[in-house]
Parts: sequence; C-alpha cells; structure tokens
Amino acid sequence: MTAIELTSKETTRGGQPSLVETSTHLSALAVEAALPAAVRRKRRQKRLAMLHPRFWLPFGVVLVVLGWGWNIGADKMPYLLPPLGDVFGAIKDEPQYFLENAWVTLREALIGLAIGFGVACVLAVVISESGIARRAIMPVAVVLNVTPLVAIAPALVVAFGFGAAPKLILTSLICFFPILINAAVGLSSVDRQVLQVFQTVNASRWEVLRHIRIPSSLPYVFASLQIVFPLSVVGAVVAELSAAGSAAGLGTTIQVATSMNNMAMVWAAIFVLAVMGSLLLLFVTAVERKILHWHESQQ
Repeated sequence: MTAIELTSKETTRGGQPSLVETSTHLSALAVEAALPAAVRRKRRQKRLAMLHPRFWLPFGVVLVVLGWGWNIGADKMPYLLPPLGDVFGAIKDEPQYFLENAWVTLREALIGLAIGFGVACVLAVVISESGIARRAIMPVAVVLNVTPLVAIAPALVVAFGFGAAPKLILTSLICFFPILINAAVGLSSVDRQVLQVFQTVNASRWEVLRHIRIPSSLPYVFASLQIVFPLSVVGAVVAELSAAGSAAGLGTTIQVATSMNNMAMVWAAIFVLAVMGSLLLLFVTAVERKILHWHESQQ
C-alpha cells in the first residue's frame, strides 16, 4: 500500500475522509493515469519531428556534397575512386552475390561477438566480486588489447585450420575488451545507499548481483555494444583478410577484387559493409531504448 493510499484512508473526526485527503488521492491517481499518455504523446512527437526537413535535410545535404566530391575525385584519380554509378551498378548487377557474401560476414561477426560478449560478461562479474581476480585478469586483458591481433592470425590458421574458427576467434578478441571494461565499470557503479540497504537485510551476493549490480551495469553494457556491434563487422572483415583460406565473405570479395584491380567491386563491398554496420548500430540502439526506457539517459 502506497503512502498516498494510506493518507487517503486517514479519516476525519466523523469517520469520513477529509476533502483535502480525497482531493490528494484523486490527484495522484490522475497523475498516474496521465503519465503513460504523456510518454506516448512525447514519442509520437519525436516520430513526427523525424519527418521535418530540419531533421533529415542536413544529412541529405552532406550526402549530396560527399557524392559531388566523390565524382570529382573519381575524375582526377580513376585508379582509386570509380564513379558512384559504377559502384552501385556492381551491386545492382550481382545482388545475390553481395547478399550471400554479406551473410557470411554477418554470421561470423555475430557469432564472434556473442562469444566475446559471453566471456567478457562472465569475467566482468568475477572481477567485480573479487579484488584478487581483478588484479589477475585485468593485466592480461590489457596486454591482449594492445597486441596486434592481425599478427596472430597466421598462428590461428596453423592451430585451427582454414575453417571459420580462426575468424571467430579474431572477431571475438576484437570485441572482447570494450565489453569487459564497460561491464566491469557498470557492475562496480552501484548506488552505495541502496547497497547498504541490501546489506542491512543480509542479502546474498547473488541477490545483490541480480537486483543491483546487473541493472546498474546495463547502460554501460549497451554503450559498449554500440561500439562493438559495428566493430564486429570490421573484425570479421579483418579476420577474412588476415586468415588465409576464406572462400566467401565481403573481406574475401575485397581481396579478390583488389587483386583483379576491380575498384568498383572493392568499393561496392565497402559500401555494403558500411550499411551493415549502420543497421547493426540502429538495431542495438532500438533495443537499448526498449530495455532501458526507465533510465534517465532515455528520458
């Protein structure tokens, strides 16, 4: 029972609620009923604002300027920049080829991201719960982060063959460190007063982790996902370029087209990768808004 309901139950000397108490209770109910409507109205206004020219016109102008500059560069450096018509024509002529190779790269990116995310989250929990584990794991993670992973790609190929394993390992290693750092910071960024309340009622570590630490870490985790979702595509392409034996994927497409001096195909694959990374970023942003609707960053 809320404090407002308790107040509304307080009676006057005659046993009936006073006029002030009744009005207070009705006002509180009105506010609670109006809040979802206000939120829906605000979201509707945001969607309508996206249709206004002031929202999309600056981006459209930038695209036009970039396209104009691209064609000027294509006239002066045809060996580097093909005309935009040739680039989009390559995609239009072979859409099935680009879709199949994009799916291979996307699958490698998402599986590698899932592996890196799972390992990083488990280690972040261990680090947040144990100072000894933090001192043992973090130096290794930092060394791994500063190591040029491309240099170890040949060793991975020797160890795991020419299949998907080396590419998944490289992609997961590229995504691992940002998630580990953000998750560890989020798990440690707990409101001390709330933590003290849980400690006074003898809450277990699991209860503290489930009800306090994990919810407080979600904004940090989603911040890292906004980085690593597009980065996973980059990691998959780097893995395809570095780990020999790739038969498909946009990285392999770029490699083969470069060897044939087909710059239109190279830039077409790069454009597909850019669209893929942008869509992944939009996806994780939408999920963040859905899950963290209660957080002040989404208000």
